[in-house]
Amino acid sequence: MLNTFVLNTNNHSEMIEITAEIEEWIHNEGIADGIAVITSLHTTAGITVNENADPDVKRDMLMRLDEVYPWEHTKDRHMEGNTASHLKVSTVGHAQTLIISNGALLLGTWQGVYFCEFDGPRRNRKYTVKIMEG
Repeated sequence: MLNTFVLNTNNHSEMIEITAEIEEWIHNEGIADGIAVITSLHTTAGITVNENADPDVKRDMLMRLDEVYPWEHTKDRHMEGNTASHLKVSTVGHAQTLIISNGALLLGTWQGVYFCEFDGPRRNRKYTVKIMEG
């Protein structure tokens, strides 16, 4: 089972929680148990799992990634000028593999799944979820 989701981003860098959207699809498809692979279809946007209780975690993560991979690096040769976004995706990853148990993603109390935009704002950003039931 496979589904591609589309979203728009509003900021240059942001983390958008997508947990509820994925779980709603899992529920509507009647999937009880299995494995979900969630992957970004972009080289400048990733997928991660992290805390969803304190919004400062997202702010701090984005701030620290900007410190490690600054946009103003003068030696980059990539013509689009977005090398920092490619490095950020390589750091957080383009995909996550999660367990589905009892019809929901198996996540800890404070965990959520995030689409990480690093080169926005953009329209029609896509991520795909592949379910292997079992």
